[in-house]
Amino acid sequence: MAISLFDLFKIGIGPSSSHTVGPMVAANKFAQFLSNEKLFDNVSRIECELYGSLGATGKGHGTGTAVLMGLEGEWPESIEPKSVSSRIEHISATNVLALLGVKPLTFNPETDLIYHKVKRLDFHANGMTLRAFNNELNLIAEKTYYSVGGGFIVQENAQGEVELVEENIKFPYEFNSAKELLSLCEQHNLSMAEIMLENEKVWRTEAEIKEGILRIWRVMQECVENGKLNEGILPGGLKVKRRAAKLFADLSNKNRMDMITPSLGAMDWVNLYALAVNEENAGGGRVVTAPTNGAAGIIPAVLHYYWEFCPRSSEQGIVNFMLTAAAIGMLFKKNASISGAEVGCQGEVGSACAMAAAGLAAATGGTPEQIENAAEIGMEHNLGLTCDPIGGLVQVPCIERNAMASVKAINSASMALRGNGSHYVSLDKVIKTMKDTGMDMNEKYKETSRGGLAVNVIEC
Repeated sequence: MAISLFDLFKIGIGPSSSHTVGPMVAANKFAQFLSNEKLFDNVSRIECELYGSLGATGKGHGTGTAVLMGLEGEWPESIEPKSVSSRIEHISATNVLALLGVKPLTFNPETDLIYHKVKRLDFHANGMTLRAFNNELNLIAEKTYYSVGGGFIVQENAQGEVELVEENIKFPYEFNSAKELLSLCEQHNLSMAEIMLENEKVWRTEAEIKEGILRIWRVMQECVENGKLNEGILPGGLKVKRRAAKLFADLSNKNRMDMITPSLGAMDWVNLYALAVNEENAGGGRVVTAPTNGAAGIIPAVLHYYWEFCPRSSEQGIVNFMLTAAAIGMLFKKNASISGAEVGCQGEVGSACAMAAAGLAAATGGTPEQIENAAEIGMEHNLGLTCDPIGGLVQVPCIERNAMASVKAINSASMALRGNGSHYVSLDKVIKTMKDTGMDMNEKYKETSRGGLAVNVIEC
């Protein structure tokens, strides 16, 4: 599987990469398919069935909204988040959507969006089927897509089989494990960031890669700034109050709490960065999938820590951080999963923690061995983490969990940098363990809101 840094880090909107970004892309592709196959003019009705985790928690995760916006021709990267709620209200009030923005189509969200609370498709927990009908209500097109985490989607073929199409790309430095990556670094006297940069050049020039990374960094910064200023209650019914704005005001005013533990002052800011991003995500704002939306606050928080608190931070350090984090993220994507619906939150927050730890170690001068150690520590201490969002919303425990994992990532990098890179458990072993643990995990702890905190907390 040929994976680019820009596949792992996508600019989109909240609250979920697998439940919002992926379904929006799938719905848009279905609408494009209807147009490309000359079926567009014959469509009079569309319905969408959501299975597994998409059906169980799709309402809280904004899946229906994403499907409608995708059918109207929107893409996660370019949609204006502030316009979404009014457009959804219009569709709900009129039962009309504009297919690809131009063809009025009868669509009743109450009946044409079907949430299967328990039923799932065989290939993956996040399945969705879109159908188009003509004026006689005869089926003229049907497609099934799977949102497999991080905004990635795959599609069934006409025989009902999923074809994982491999791009015919030859990288200058092929690696499928951390062991292979470390060997390449030693053999060619290159850093992990340099290895990734050379591989990324099969798609883009070096200047384009760096500008693309810095654009992602700017969006992360904007997200933090927005989160620091926005106040109020998050949508969805839990009445979760935004905390980032008050925390920002307290820290800016040198609140007395900062003086209790001066050495932990930086961690207060890290908490702020993570909370700001994930509150924006929960509110449907613009975020960067890193590598998922549920874990979108961790890498921005650790990047901000590097930028604000590490001596000699630089834009080149940001680039090295992101290239290294992407190399680690690819290993999780290839050899395990980054989908909470597949392996629990260890696949989302755990992967992001490992990626952030590796990135920080790289940006602050760590050796390849120290970087691999940092990533391993970050993941090892997230093993078994369940995904049990209360009310099916990416709020509790998700928002605080990002703050906790951000601090853990910084500590992982610090511990690794204090050593020489030698350690007992390899990153490859911990990735395999994460996958095995996810396969053993009870389904109710995989983003279904049918276990854990989701059922043991009484909603008021």
